[in-house]
Amino acid sequence: IIAARQICKFFTGRLDAPIASSPPFPGNEANYLRAQIARISASTQVSPLGFYQFAEEEGEEDEETPRYSLEENPDFEGIPVSEMAESLSTWVHHVPHILEQGRCVWVDLAEKPEELVEEEEGDEDREDEPDKPEAEVGPPLLTPVSEDAEINKTPPWTSKMSSTLVSQFAIAVLRSNLWPGAYSFAFKKKFENIYVGWGLKFTGEGYNPPAPPPTQQAYPSGPEIMEDLEVGLKEKQG
Repeated sequence: IIAARQICKFFTGRLDAPIASSPPFPGNEANYLRAQIARISASTQVSPLGFYQFAEEEGEEDEETPRYSLEENPDFEGIPVSEMAESLSTWVHHVPHILEQGRCVWVDLAEKPEELVEEEEGDEDREDEPDKPEAEVGPPLLTPVSEDAEINKTPPWTSKMSSTLVSQFAIAVLRSNLWPGAYSFAFKKKFENIYVGWGLKFTGEGYNPPAPPPTQQAYPSGPEIMEDLEVGLKEKQG
């Protein structure tokens, strides 16, 4: 997912096709497709406010730990189409946000296994450990889409009714401006999400590939790589 964020590639339709990009992508088109599906789903899978609710979890609840278990709300009665078409606060995200680390749940990669920790506890001369990195935290589930960030002064979502002529049969439609081709629609107690696009994210500006890494320094010239001229002359004379 981290590598997919750094490149801009169209799909060929062949899952075994290699991905030629800069920086290099670690996989083929099937891996790239899976990464893009995860990114699109995390950003555009939305539902009407109140359709889902947090599931009751056994054990003690920690306020600092994000909750990822949802269930349908049996008391949901639906939201009027006109209200959903006018207010973005009536739509919420029900798929976990992907962090900058490329995961939904942050992992401390600098954390050492328990065996190493026990060995270091007995070592009195060990150096002080560096400070632990701050954990990444994304928006919680059921966050309204109205809180999504703008992209170069472009709103991330656009909502409207499918028809203004026959409003009694119209449905509420939500279009993603972040991922062109992603739509959500709702009517009474039903909703659905669909995506028909190129698999590319709108960034508000032209794509510029990242600069290549700095070139390596030349290997220092030393006797171990220099040709011995005296030996070469003796071989020719001999």
